[in-house]
Amino acid sequence: MATFFYKGRNRRGEAVSGSVEAETADIVANQLFQSEITPVSITQKPQQSQNLNKLLEGLARKKVTLEELSLFSRQMYTLIKAGIPIVRSLKTQISTCRNQQLKDALEDIILDIESGVAMGAAISRHPTVFSPLVANIIRIGETTGRLDEAFKQLADYLELEQKNRAQIKTALRYPSIVILVMGAAFAIMNVFVIPAFSKVFASHSTELPWATQILLAISGFMVDWWPQLLGLMAVIFLGARAWVNTDKGQLFWGKWKLRIPVFGDIINRATLGRFTRSLSLATASGVPLIQSMTVVSGALDNAYLQDRMLSIRTGIENGESLTRAATLSGLFPPLVLQMIAVGEETGRLDDMLKENAAFYEREVEYDLKKINDVIEPILIIGIGLMVLVLALGIFLPMWDLSSTLTN
Repeated sequence: MATFFYKGRNRRGEAVSGSVEAETADIVANQLFQSEITPVSITQKPQQSQNLNKLLEGLARKKVTLEELSLFSRQMYTLIKAGIPIVRSLKTQISTCRNQQLKDALEDIILDIESGVAMGAAISRHPTVFSPLVANIIRIGETTGRLDEAFKQLADYLELEQKNRAQIKTALRYPSIVILVMGAAFAIMNVFVIPAFSKVFASHSTELPWATQILLAISGFMVDWWPQLLGLMAVIFLGARAWVNTDKGQLFWGKWKLRIPVFGDIINRATLGRFTRSLSLATASGVPLIQSMTVVSGALDNAYLQDRMLSIRTGIENGESLTRAATLSGLFPPLVLQMIAVGEETGRLDDMLKENAAFYEREVEYDLKKINDVIEPILIIGIGLMVLVLALGIFLPMWDLSSTLTN
């Protein structure tokens, strides 16, 4: 997308100006007309300057975190509830904001609002900072006159999302460090330690055990071919990363992640919990169910689950109930489906979805607490096997040599 500078006049005849990111100038003109701004001039920013600026900005800027977004939502709720106008509330946020990307987005939003654009529409122009779910909730809050409540709901949701992600990262930190240390130890042993022993073994014409021969062969291969191995690993990594960025690759990777032993089930339930809580928030805010399914599915970080959720939306569009479409997807257990059915029958779908989210979150929290109990024995066995192989391959021949020398 390119950046366009515009000058125009709003419905009161006042001069306004700003910048918009879009594919073409015609799209910019249509956006301005929809915002009740009559464009006078639209000029595109030079492409070379755009690329250089984007590169420098990308290096300097930090991504907006969930913590910053939840703090922003909580403060907006407090300011609006106190009766402070939206523009003044946003300017207050800018004065205390430390993230440059969020600050720039808020400055653009203020310019749009002052030009007559609704806040929800202004926020939707910054999808890298505010997700479509956030923009839709704020748009509904504006329409219903409950913008403060919309920000409160968003703050609660983002804080809970931040807590859940922090729990997952904490649970995975220990096994990740152990696996990295084991890999580093294996590489150091094969590149530096075993070659030193191979010189000792070569100086004595003794028959080596099969375990030692295997270790020496692996070590010799790594020492002789380490540049090629590093190049091959880099090619495989970059190739896999490029393929995963394709539509087919994203579907495969999303489905494969759910089949990883121990972790796959946790990832599945954590994602479904985030989906049901987001859908509950959207429906409780007044967003239509089909639109909610589209917005919430787009916010998932798993392409396979996203595709399955969109199939549920298609079923609803074809006249099926949410319960029926969710059953056909095969993603939800009977208990969750029963709660969804009760929510549809009683007209309390948002409450039942919230209960489903709490169910998934309790399950994930329980699994995360016991995950170390499951992984620790596997890691201990792995370390034990590595030590055993080294003992059989290195120290037994050394003992045989020492006994031969003493005799």
